[in-house]
Parts: sequence; C-alpha cells; structure tokens
Amino acid sequence: MAVRFFHTSDWHLGQFFHNHDRDYEHTQFLNWLLAQIQQKQPNALLIAGDIFDVVNPASSAQKQLYQFLTDAHAIAPHMQTLMIAGNHDSGYRIEQVEPFLAKFNAKAVGIIGKQDGEFDLDRLLVPIYDADKNIVAWCLTLPYLRSAEITGLNENTTNSQNAIAYLHQQLIAEAKARKQPNQALILMSHAHMQGGETSDSERPIVIGNEEALSTALFDDVIDYVALGHLHKPQKVGQEHIRYSGSPIPLSFSERNYKHQVVEVTIDPEADEQNHCQYQAHIIPRTVDLIRIRGPLSELITTVHALPKGEIDNLNARHFLEIEYTTDAPPPVDLRQQIELALPPNRYRLLRIARIYQKATEQNDESHKVDLAPPTPEKLFLSLWEKMGYEQDESVKRDFLTLLEAAQHDLDQKAH
Repeated sequence: MAVRFFHTSDWHLGQFFHNHDRDYEHTQFLNWLLAQIQQKQPNALLIAGDIFDVVNPASSAQKQLYQFLTDAHAIAPHMQTLMIAGNHDSGYRIEQVEPFLAKFNAKAVGIIGKQDGEFDLDRLLVPIYDADKNIVAWCLTLPYLRSAEITGLNENTTNSQNAIAYLHQQLIAEAKARKQPNQALILMSHAHMQGGETSDSERPIVIGNEEALSTALFDDVIDYVALGHLHKPQKVGQEHIRYSGSPIPLSFSERNYKHQVVEVTIDPEADEQNHCQYQAHIIPRTVDLIRIRGPLSELITTVHALPKGEIDNLNARHFLEIEYTTDAPPPVDLRQQIELALPPNRYRLLRIARIYQKATEQNDESHKVDLAPPTPEKLFLSLWEKMGYEQDESVKRDFLTLLEAAQHDLDQKAH
C-alpha cells in the first residue's frame, strides 16, 4: 500500500527579523500549504522540528500553529500531522497540549523519554494510517537529541556518540519488528548531518562535542529520512535522505534558496525505480529580501532605480539591506539620502553597513561594520581572542556544549 506525505520543517513561527515580525509571511505560507493539502489529501504532514523560533513562543505564534491544525483537519480529516521538537523548541511545551492535538489528528514528540531503564521506543514509533485505518507506514520520530536526555541510561549510553548510535539501532530494530511487507518506514529527525550546507541563521547544534552526524546511522531498511535543522532544501548523500528546508528565508544568506515542501510517495510493493517518488512544491515568495552592495559613489543612483509601486500592508513590504564600500568617510546624512531616494512605501530598510575597500578586494567580510547584537557564540569567541588566546575548535565545541546544557536547564524550569 502506498503512502503519500508532505515533508516540511523549520517554520520558526514567531521569528523577529531586525525587529520586524514575520507573521504575515508565515500566514501566507500556511494558507498556501492548506491549499496543497486540500488538493493532494496526503496521509500525513511531517514537521521536522523548529516549529517555533524560541522555546517560549508568543501567543500569536502558538495561535498560528493551532489555527493551522484546526483548518488542516477540517479539509483533510484523515491526514495525520506529526511534529518533532527542534533545537529552537521546548520539547516539553509542544507535548503539553497533547489532548488538544489528538482532536485534530496531530501528534508532537518533544522528548525521547525513558521507561524501565531503556529508551521509550513505543512513544517514538508512530503509525501512519490510510483512510480505511490500515497502517501504511511507521514514522520513527527523533526530536533534537540533548545530551542530558540520552546519556547515562546504561553501558551503551556512557557518552553522546554511543547514545546516539544506540538509540538509532534500538529504534530501527523495533521498527523492523513491527513493519509488515506492505508498510513503509520513515525516519524524521532534527539534526545536522555531515555534508549538509548551512546558512548563517541556524543555531549550531552540538551534542557531546560532535556537531554533524553521519548518515551511516540510517539503516538501508529506512525508505525515507525527513530531516530538519538546515534551512536549504537539499539531499544528503542519497536521494531519500533530505532536508526540506525552511518555508521562508530567515536571513539574507537564504534569499536565493528555493524554499519548498517535499511531497513523497512510497510504495513498498513497487519495483526499485518506482519505490519512492519525490515532488518539490516551490513555496511562493511573498516578501523579498533585497541586498544592494557596491561603491558609495553609485549607491544613491542604485537605490533610486529600485522597482517602484506602493505596498499598502507594511508587513508585506520587502526587506532591504545595503552594504557599501568607500575609502573616504561617508556623509553624515547618508541614511537620510538613502531614505529620500527609496521608492515610497515599498521597502523596509533594515541595515546600512560599510565594508572597507581592502576587505572587498580580499573577499573578506571580517571588516564589515555591523551593529547587530552578537550571538553568545560570537561574543565568547570575541572575548577569547581579546584575552590573547588562539582560536581553538575544541574550546568552541566545549562552550557550545555548555550553552546547549544551559538551554536544556531553562527548558526544564519552564516546564
């Protein structure tokens, strides 16, 4: 029996971009996704983590998710929505509303869970049904793996690397035992895989000093691996191991991504050529991220030549970033000149940054002047360098491990 599902991830509901909320763009995406669900009527919708942008999302972001689940269930009552927690999510929080989710044929797996001194595999294996309530697939759900949740269980989990391998082995073995010949196996995980291409908006994932995981964790019996965390849609090593990517660009480094939802059809009884079929549905871009980069002498002319046409809704106006090069000090009224040259009511000017001429010639962005607040990682590395120490990857990994542990403690306190 064939199973058809949508693979999506990294919605980051509630994100603020240079103090501008993204509610309008997310609403447009969710409305578009509802239209795809109504047309295709898939068996399942998979959301592979980072549903929200922060562990304590605003009520408006939570309302967006729950309104979407309500609307999706109304137009496709047989469709299951399966969600896992990403590193931006609180696993405890997304599981708290389980009774509500069940009414809309939805399920969230936020934490691994333990039972009788072992991983609770039963809660991680979710059956996917067809309209006649036959099981057509099993979804192996692996939320973001925090060291504190997966180590210290037994002799096989003495450190994070061993624990990750052991968890995958146990979960896949249990799935094999339950699987019937006409059922597919789908593994959904929020992780950074080796060989994946990153952007600058992804928070580093570090588990026990090892950031990127190997695709060797996935047994050949797995028909499809639905990954979350990296925002660029991409395959990792093999055709059936994929990141769907984020639905909207979450930073300027993602402005050229072809954001998409992946439609996957698996027929376990078909021949190898027709076993798995993929179709990428490109998500319409409602708000553009535009970057102007060039010499100061040409800047005002370039800005004035931008496409015109007023956009009434402020939240639908395009984001604009300007980076200019100059050897001389810029005029004190540069921002005012730029704002006067901009076509009215079409753009939101987020940032003006100066790049020193020598840095441009060397293709080196380290000299870029940027007043954006530093991340904890950048702040630590800056202080480390100011103290006279050399850059050390092992120190960086240790710091990120501590940061991840602190975030876990905050999640537990919030819970």
